Amino acid sequence: MILDQFLRHLIARGTLHVTFANGRQKTFGGSEPGPDIAIKIADRATERRLFLNPELAAGEAFMDGRVTVENGDIYDFLELCLMNLGWGAREHWIQRLQGRLRRWGRGVAQYNPVGKAQRNVAHHYDLSDTLYDLFLDNDRQYSCAYYATGNETLEQAQEYKKRHIAAKLLLKPAHKVLDIGSGWGGLGLYISKISGADVTGVTLSVEQHKVSQQRAADRGVADQVRFKLQDYRLEDRRYDRIVSVGMFEHVGVGHYEEFFRKIKDLLVEDGVALLHTIGRADGPGATNPWLAKYIFPGGYTPALSEIVPVIERVGLHITDIEVLRLHYASTLRDWRRRFNMNRDKVRAIYDERFCRMWDFYLAGCEAAFRYGGQLNFQIQLSRRSDAVPLTRDYIQEFEAQHTAVSN
Repeated sequence: MILDQFLRHLIARGTLHVTFANGRQKTFGGSEPGPDIAIKIADRATERRLFLNPELAAGEAFMDGRVTVENGDIYDFLELCLMNLGWGAREHWIQRLQGRLRRWGRGVAQYNPVGKAQRNVAHHYDLSDTLYDLFLDNDRQYSCAYYATGNETLEQAQEYKKRHIAAKLLLKPAHKVLDIGSGWGGLGLYISKISGADVTGVTLSVEQHKVSQQRAADRGVADQVRFKLQDYRLEDRRYDRIVSVGMFEHVGVGHYEEFFRKIKDLLVEDGVALLHTIGRADGPGATNPWLAKYIFPGGYTPALSEIVPVIERVGLHITDIEVLRLHYASTLRDWRRRFNMNRDKVRAIYDERFCRMWDFYLAGCEAAFRYGGQLNFQIQLSRRSDAVPLTRDYIQEFEAQHTAVSN
């Protein structure tokens, strides 16, 4: 009965048919058009947990097979929930209270000093090397792609992302470039190839470091593109350009000033930096508890209002901000399609519970980018206000000149 009240409060758009543990069936919503979804709940304990802590319990119950989607799939169910929930205006009072508690405690949850930061990274990025080949593009870009028209393949959209970032860096052959959170090396190799610049990448992932070093060696550019297994805070050289893509989400709110002061210290006087990060449109919040427990421990996606004041305090100029809205939703859609096409191969590496966990992760994130206020920021920074041109024309000019650069 308590879960009944919760679902009646939540579902207005679309229709949700629920088969409860005792066999009772009930339909919620239907007053406004939307998805028509059916789920089945296996036991009373799961019903209680879904009411008391739905943001954690829904993912755990799906992983364990205690909630099954019988009409539609897990994305359809999460889409239904998030299109109704939106940015939290329809949250139940228990959810609002839990959200406040998580926000009060996020300083502890996101405490990521040197050492702990590497352990958090290893939790996600040091999984089986084969796993990422089964759903990423052929360059292993594990961040928001750039869909210029919306009709691109994943490979095209990821190349457009790299090109868009390179355009904002105003690269020259003599430049020394630092890539913070360099992943499997794709962006660093691209920057070197497209500009001739000297690139240093730093990562905390043992697996990513191994692969990126091998890629540079295989291409014969190890003297020009090098990768370090090192925390960015330990870097001491100065650079003409600094780029960071998909790493800031792992910094933690208590370390933002440390991050931007380090950027300022490492930039030459006329240097330019580009930060590409997931963010939130609904203001400061807290990380979803299921995501924090199973996927990204210590992670957080910030609001712009949490980033800009810190940049102002450290004395850097914001020379450009671009908000990428639905690009990541399309990226996650393509990742999830590929993941499920290769599900048998993933199951052979791990097990079915892992497959359900990652299906929930990819589906939930896509729905959050479509309906939950998640988006991407690209923030261009410099030590001087005259370090970049007066208008943004240079971005389009660069992209027009580099229409087909292979990985």
